[in-house]
Amino acid sequence: MPEARTRSHSLRDIPGGVWALGFVSMLMDISSEMIHALLPIYLVTVVGTSMVTVGVIEGIAEATASITKIFSGALSDWLGKRKWLAAFGYGLAALTKPMFPLAPTVGWLVAARFIDRVGKGIRGAPRDALVADLAPAHLRGASFGLRQSLDTIGAFAGPLLAIGLMWLTADNFKAVFWFAVIPGFLSLALIIFAVREPDRPAGLRKVRNPISLAEIRNLGAAYWWVVAVATVFTLARFSEAFLILRAQGVGMPLTLVPVVLVLMNVVYAAAAYPAGVLSDRVNRVTVLAVGILVLVAADIVLALLPSLTGVALGVALWGLHMGLTQGLLATLVADTSPPELRGTAFGFFNLLGGFAMLAASVMAGALWDRAGPEATFFAGAGFALVALVGLLAVQGRTKAGRIEPK
Repeated sequence: MPEARTRSHSLRDIPGGVWALGFVSMLMDISSEMIHALLPIYLVTVVGTSMVTVGVIEGIAEATASITKIFSGALSDWLGKRKWLAAFGYGLAALTKPMFPLAPTVGWLVAARFIDRVGKGIRGAPRDALVADLAPAHLRGASFGLRQSLDTIGAFAGPLLAIGLMWLTADNFKAVFWFAVIPGFLSLALIIFAVREPDRPAGLRKVRNPISLAEIRNLGAAYWWVVAVATVFTLARFSEAFLILRAQGVGMPLTLVPVVLVLMNVVYAAAAYPAGVLSDRVNRVTVLAVGILVLVAADIVLALLPSLTGVALGVALWGLHMGLTQGLLATLVADTSPPELRGTAFGFFNLLGGFAMLAASVMAGALWDRAGPEATFFAGAGFALVALVGLLAVQGRTKAGRIEPK
């Protein structure tokens, strides 16, 4: 077993820059989720828009974020710098936050949501590449796991804060939107003042056109196998909106439905860092395979146990699979891509994952309408097993069945 895999380490060994990026992600997620948790209701009940308009706004927003990621990642490779591009993305998102309480029309809200997602698209790939640049190879899984845990804490803390503030302000949407401005700007300040980009290694190849055919080939077969497995796996893990629908369908009161996502994200946050640590000590592919099998178990439970207890168990397993897989997939992208092309690598990874998530959610909805929720979850289990077969093929293509860090 390589020495890098056998070193012991603790949270204190993870570089300060990785910690800072984790808190940057957490604060921005708190800010964004405080708004996004309330925005659909605000649009329909206060502004008076239709559900179709809400769907169009969300569809444009998410498509924009996915498309932007590939260009920002490639740009960070071309520049040879990542921090300020990531900071620009966080800055765009922070600047949109005051637009939500100030917006006089739906058009302003659409513009704010659009710019916010552009910011998300710009920052994602350079930030992940920067984590890979900052983290020593033997701490890479732990570093990505820590960032993912902190990010996910923001994903459930934001809606909880929104619920509490709505209660304290007697359902004053605009007051809650103003509160959301604070963590957004704290996130921007943190990446500017607390994150130091490491010096570019001497002799590292300069990339002239990161998205040229020649550079795409330079990403290597192992990287593209990882992306292919991740894309198929994303087809298995459709939108969490279907978890909410399943909970509602078995009798959960509407007022308690947000608890579904809180439960999922609590388990997700708790599992992501330990999974990363484990992947540094043993074969990453083995940990990821366990995560895929946990998703299969979650799908079977959600399909066959139509009760509140069954849904709670299925949602907890869903959160566990996210913790075991999402940070690890990012780690594998870093492991298999050349250092000078990491931004581009994360860009393609995020872009294809975004398209796969859209396709998965459309297929899940169609199956739900035509054959019921059981068919949706069984299909998810099937795609997960296909991804598992592909993952074992990736393992077989690497030295001693192992994908080694670069």
